[in-house]
Amino acid sequence: MSDARQAITVARNAGAEKLAARELKEAEAFLASAQYELERRSFSRARFDALAAKNSALQALSVAERASNKSRE
Repeated sequence: MSDARQAITVARNAGAEKLAARELKEAEAFLASAQYELERRSFSRARFDALAAKNSALQALSVAERASNKSRE
């Protein structure tokens, strides 16, 4: 889950809250679900959701970086 949290932080720092809001919200929702599943001791579901959170955050980062680069052109 640490990887997912870090990826979300990096995406936020890249401007994903404005430039990739949908993807960032998806990542945050998956992370919240992973935390919930971990509390329920459903480790496989927690791992799945944490990985989905990381992937969504990386997608948000990619979208934000592309949008940022386009605005510089």
